[in-house]
Amino acid sequence: MNRLPSFVRQHIVALRGLLVFTVLTGIAYPLVMLAVAQVAFNHQANGSLVSYKGRTVGSSLLCQEFVTAKGAPLAQYFQPRPSAATSGASNDYGCDPLFSAASNLGPNNQTLVQEIKQRQAQIAAFDHVKVSAIPPDAATASASGLDPFISPANAAIQVDRVAAARHISPAQVRVLVSTYTQGRTLGFLGEPRVNVLLLNIALDEQYPA
Repeated sequence: MNRLPSFVRQHIVALRGLLVFTVLTGIAYPLVMLAVAQVAFNHQANGSLVSYKGRTVGSSLLCQEFVTAKGAPLAQYFQPRPSAATSGASNDYGCDPLFSAASNLGPNNQTLVQEIKQRQAQIAAFDHVKVSAIPPDAATASASGLDPFISPANAAIQVDRVAAARHISPAQVRVLVSTYTQGRTLGFLGEPRVNVLLLNIALDEQYPA
């Protein structure tokens, strides 16, 4: 090898390094991480999928629309945040993981201002609450458009409507809301939140509409 020109030797050394690091970082490391994830975090590594009556109905990490075929919200279910994650098709009402996105409209954008006012009016009529009682997350979309959570305040304004649609008492609904309310991560990160999909499944299990 010493008889080879120096630039050839340098390329051979570089090729060896490339092969070694390709095996280490491109094959060995991903396989180790995959094995650790499957053993230690199997549920999360496989998408945090949620099953109901023997079939997968969604992921606890992604929002889901609870609407009729024409997009009208179903009164017997808690409703998620508005979602800009949509293909734009007439039958796509948001929470589409293939189109995760925000509206990218600034807080002073008149289009966004009008959308928020329209949403507030719809929520006020649907949940029979005052506009002043509607929390911000009920009328604004998340950055991803796929937020699976709503605030406890958002859940609270929906309790009476869900209870009436299922012919149960608001107190029974509040118990389930409390059960599916998660606290701050590590006790200080983020805000308390309610997982809409898990809450709605619990409602179907205990109080079928």
